[in-house]
Amino acid sequence: MSNLRFFRGSILVTVLGIGAAFWVGGPQAAFIAFILSILEVSLSFDNAVVNATVLKNMDEVWRRRFLTWGMLIAVFGMRVVFPVLIVAVIAQIDPWTALKLAVGEPERYAETLTSAHAVVAGFGGAFLMMVFLKFFIDKEKDVHWVRVIEAPLSKLGKMEAVEIAVCLAAVYLISTWLPPAKQLEFLLASVAGVITYIVVDGFASLLESDDDEVDVGGHATAAVAKTGLSGFLYLEVLDASFSFDGVIGAFALSNNIFIIAIGLGIGAMFVRSLTILFVEKGTLDQFRYLEHGAFYAIGALATLMFVGTIQHVSEIITGLIGAGFIVLALYSSIRHRRRIQAQAAT
Repeated sequence: MSNLRFFRGSILVTVLGIGAAFWVGGPQAAFIAFILSILEVSLSFDNAVVNATVLKNMDEVWRRRFLTWGMLIAVFGMRVVFPVLIVAVIAQIDPWTALKLAVGEPERYAETLTSAHAVVAGFGGAFLMMVFLKFFIDKEKDVHWVRVIEAPLSKLGKMEAVEIAVCLAAVYLISTWLPPAKQLEFLLASVAGVITYIVVDGFASLLESDDDEVDVGGHATAAVAKTGLSGFLYLEVLDASFSFDGVIGAFALSNNIFIIAIGLGIGAMFVRSLTILFVEKGTLDQFRYLEHGAFYAIGALATLMFVGTIQHVSEIITGLIGAGFIVLALYSSIRHRRRIQAQAAT
């Protein structure tokens, strides 16, 4: 029962959301919203783990800001406002007209948004690929789950900025499989994704004091910079990258943006609850390889986003692969902990 308190807000949002969906479109709409919420959780469970890795070291003030304002941005901004803005840009109309298009002509709205898949996948896939590569291509990394893969990647980290080269090479390879009309927009979007990662990840260095040892209010200035605003921005862009495919994929179930927003919003709330649970319970410290599994899932999602520009990939497959990595990492973590306990007992 103690863990249930983390999900009270999410359960309340679920009840209200399903009720709202029923009011908008009846039993079928309520069912679709429920399915979308499950889909969102399955696609974003690894996002919750990665969020927890950043939040556990984040300044308390910025942690609260992410869990409040950050969630409002995630639920309403990325899952309602941002798709409308994409349609506005593509159709060369103002956002208000795009919103009216979403309400009055949902099929045309969905078709316009889906047509931007190469751009969305390029940006989101490149950003997530950089997140994946940065975690594993690290010369300081000494905890390996799949050693045969991770040990060589760790050594590769001795080369400066090699993860950028690997990501751009993957982007170029995928672009060669695209129709000529899509190649340039995919490449530009992917480069924008890489640049965004570099800027957000390096933003802390810009905020750092020249003297890393100087404390401000009991906290090291550099630590505040690395885990404050820069961490907030990093998590927001990460969530955006995760949500892109989910938003577009949701149109396979419904063209109603309100139903989509309700379903994905419920899922996002449960991801938030899981994030808080992981942080407060110290889950990542208890399960040694859970973080590794989450980053493998991110790498798989980035790859599938790239592949999705060539061949449609079902969101069910994406969710199952991500969940599979998490389950395997959890199982390996439990085995490792039992082995350590057995050795300590002998």
